[in-house]
Amino acid sequence: MKQKPIHPALQEYLEGKVLLINKPLHWTSFDVIRKVRIITKVSKVGHAGTLDPLASGLLIICTGKFTKKINEYMGMEKEYTGSITLGGITASYDLEQIPENIKDISHLSEEDILNATKKFIGKIMQLPPAHSAIKKDGKRLYESARKGEHVELKPRAVTIYSFEITKINLPEVYFKVVCSTGTYIRSLANDLGKELGVGGYLSSLCRTRIGEFSLANAMTVDDFYQKIRSLKNESEGQTNA
Repeated sequence: MKQKPIHPALQEYLEGKVLLINKPLHWTSFDVIRKVRIITKVSKVGHAGTLDPLASGLLIICTGKFTKKINEYMGMEKEYTGSITLGGITASYDLEQIPENIKDISHLSEEDILNATKKFIGKIMQLPPAHSAIKKDGKRLYESARKGEHVELKPRAVTIYSFEITKINLPEVYFKVVCSTGTYIRSLANDLGKELGVGGYLSSLCRTRIGEFSLANAMTVDDFYQKIRSLKNESEGQTNA
């Protein structure tokens, strides 16, 4: 489809830009893409790595010619912070589903938790969540999972470079993880709970870094909108002067 004419101030976005956006909680990654398209009037827009609706944080958005670099950015290591709630499980490994199989965790010590995390550092085989966007036979896994259909999953090799526990306030355990692309932090939460024998699920997640790109340098969607509006106003002011 031919790109419609856009405002002169937005020409650089048509040609190609890399944007760092702080994805809001409850938005899908495609919600952000759609919003950027609306704001810039540029149709060629993509992101370098999905964030679940219940996660927030860094989303790399590419426009124009920079969409060719998406795979390169997706391959970079990721850093996340968040919390895992111990003593229960969910079908989605996060709060998308209602926690069940509640267990007593009063016997757990800090040492138990720290020792358990060590088993997940390095190259590991990880089973993706059934509620994920991975495609199998042309269908997203979460579509089958929500219909109650059984899908056979195969573990995948991922690398956990570090798994640091930053705070323990049971039932919640707070963490910082640095990992390879393809890692599911939801699966890591589920596996940690399984290792401790009490179950666990991801209760919050924020992506703080992708390669050298940091959340500290990202804009909110509203900040980006205001920036574009200012560019347009400045451009129109110069034209009318």
